[in-house]
Amino acid sequence: MNDSELNPRAKRDHGGGLDGAIAQYGGARSDWIDLSTGINPHPYPIAGLHPSDWTELPDHGAFERLSTAARQFWNVPAEAAILPAPGASALIARIPALAAQGRVQITMPTYNEHAAAFQAQGWSVQETGPADARVIVHPNNPDGRVWQVSDATAPLTIIDESFCDVMPCASLIHLAGQPGVIVLKSFGKFWGLAGMRLGFAIGAPDLIARLNDLTGPWAVSGPALRVGTQALQDTDWARETRVRLEAETTRLDAMVTDKRARLVGGTSLFRLYEVDDAALWQDRLAQAYIWSRIFPYSQRYLRLGLPPTHGWDRLEAAL
Repeated sequence: MNDSELNPRAKRDHGGGLDGAIAQYGGARSDWIDLSTGINPHPYPIAGLHPSDWTELPDHGAFERLSTAARQFWNVPAEAAILPAPGASALIARIPALAAQGRVQITMPTYNEHAAAFQAQGWSVQETGPADARVIVHPNNPDGRVWQVSDATAPLTIIDESFCDVMPCASLIHLAGQPGVIVLKSFGKFWGLAGMRLGFAIGAPDLIARLNDLTGPWAVSGPALRVGTQALQDTDWARETRVRLEAETTRLDAMVTDKRARLVGGTSLFRLYEVDDAALWQDRLAQAYIWSRIFPYSQRYLRLGLPPTHGWDRLEAAL
């Protein structure tokens, strides 16, 4: 492990970034298929918005309806509190302020915003050993590693379940009511509405109350409150979507491994492959206006999300 891996401010890369790809390879934004993120390409259908969702400040009732829907959908323990926020990343940036500066354990490689947030507030990041806080991304991004209850042992434990809605039986949400535990949920991944910016912190009431103070009033927009409530109540859509994503994941694995790539892991929203030269694969796909994800810590890791319905033939041709 080198310094750039333990210091995400040296290499704070993300998926997306189509502007940079377009600047390098050309084309219009509409020409591109972005497979560099793990966002569901079949988003939840938006309907039923009211003009007041845009023109009025969100009221307490709208937050309560969203929180109730979240509690039921994720089977949140009665003793846990729920905080909606404008995306999981907004919560990640504020969580380190909940405890005094110390040591946080984050096993690499993983989503790098957690380490960046802790370092920005004076924490020391380490991969192993006793620590004052621990972050586990469950399932992990980018390799899909699944963690266990025994891994949630630090005085402050953050369990990032941004991708766990594709595998709800593996969720550690039952830990959310315990002291020092916060479970994060992302709405943009599974429901495919990343631009709506909606996320949740679920955990011990004292921690959630303090986190609420840090996020301020009206943190979630009126449209996000309404659509989020509708989507969380639509369990049929969620069930059918999981089946669809699993089938498309099987199709993607067959397509990519047929080109001499090796499956490393992932979820049904993204797959991590080992290839001979990840930069070369990314370049070849980009020539066809398909954007993929590679990583600064590996020359052989290539991550792909699922293509939209119209993108399968283009991906196969580019491979």
